[in-house]
Amino acid sequence: MSAARTHRSAEEIGRTERGPRPLPALGRTKEVPLPDVLTETLPNGLTVLAARRPGVPLVETVLRIPAASPEPVADAARTAGTEVLAETILTGTAGRDRIGIDDALASVGGELGVAVDPEYLQAGGSALATGLPTVLDVLADVLTAATHSDAEVARERSRLTERIAVARAQPRTVAREALMRRRFGDHPIVSEMPTAEAVAAVTPERVRELHADVVVPDGASLVLVGDIDPEAAIAEVARRLGGWTGDHPARWLSAPPVPRAGDLELVHRPGSVQSQLRLTAPGLDRTDERYTAFQLANLVFGGYFSSRWMENIREDKGYTYGAHSGQEFVPGGAVLGLDADVASDVTAAALLETRYELGRMVAVPPTEQEVTSARRYAIGSLLISLDSQSALAGTLSALHAAGLDVDWLRDRPRRLEEVTVDEVAAAATALFAPTRFTGVVVGDADVVGPSLAALGGVVRGGGR
Repeated sequence: MSAARTHRSAEEIGRTERGPRPLPALGRTKEVPLPDVLTETLPNGLTVLAARRPGVPLVETVLRIPAASPEPVADAARTAGTEVLAETILTGTAGRDRIGIDDALASVGGELGVAVDPEYLQAGGSALATGLPTVLDVLADVLTAATHSDAEVARERSRLTERIAVARAQPRTVAREALMRRRFGDHPIVSEMPTAEAVAAVTPERVRELHADVVVPDGASLVLVGDIDPEAAIAEVARRLGGWTGDHPARWLSAPPVPRAGDLELVHRPGSVQSQLRLTAPGLDRTDERYTAFQLANLVFGGYFSSRWMENIREDKGYTYGAHSGQEFVPGGAVLGLDADVASDVTAAALLETRYELGRMVAVPPTEQEVTSARRYAIGSLLISLDSQSALAGTLSALHAAGLDVDWLRDRPRRLEEVTVDEVAAAATALFAPTRFTGVVVGDADVVGPSLAALGGVVRGGGR
């Protein structure tokens, strides 16, 4: 005798005698449930934003210091110096060595990390909420008294050189650097990664000079999110960081030039079995009234898995494992980027289909069903992305740097619900027209060059 069944299959659960069970209608999300944010600027120019979110007994910290080069063009030596600065700032101060810093943070379950890019030096981490005074004390110590000792600079310089060598061997790094040059020429924003040679030339004296030049409070922001009392937390920041000073305000990166439409540049990478397609066009700043419509149009084109571009070159043609489109925000605006990695023998075919899908955004505007799906995805992913303390802290920091506050974020679902299909179609026509784009193709030019030349709109550029 067979044993009695004790469960139903997923297919059985999802069906009735009359067919599949109907799914309930999705409700409207009117706003993101976010805490109030208390904001105060200290006498030294540091702006502190504090929000109570008590889900777990932790506090997240995000310090953002504008750290642009004073030079109007890319400066390889400065990029190398600030990278070494970021690597050594947590390695010792006048009162603590590397171990002392780690022990102080570990005593409150804390961690800190530092990173730098052409726009900002950022320090962030988490700790038990009760340990906030200790974290702020360590932060104040490294901001005002980091020694960047000769030994630590030599150690971190060597490690950084090795990591750069590995990174520069990756095709995605080659493609990123070529794309940034295509977008912005020699503007300082292109200096995202230094050369190994420039890093090797960085001296401890230069790192200490850069610390005094870059690590200043006037114009910086510190975001605190967690199980804290915002007023008490800001008062604690004032006690611990109020003595942090600088002899000039932080430097903001100037707006880069707007990318100009034109042919794609073929960058020769000998022996490559894949090609990196990177297309770009001007995007929209968050404050543009068309931004919400553009966000949905981008999702329809290539912003998530069910997008048109993904369906075409991955699901239908099998040219790539993934294709993605999205925005990067830059001073004064934003840039739209399209990226896909494809096998060499289908490079021209993948580019042809990409151009086709761009043209289809104009000739066959997004449908109501496509917009509805994109809308649901945008709202749902927004709620998920802000679910943790760390994600909220990072988002608040980025918005503050862009001159926006928590109300802009809180109101996003309503704006996404209200944007119309016609507005999305207008954004698609204005922003996804193939004639707006330029970009790069990185691959073996001897293999992919002839077919790309026959396709047109691609010119041979430099190589590696």
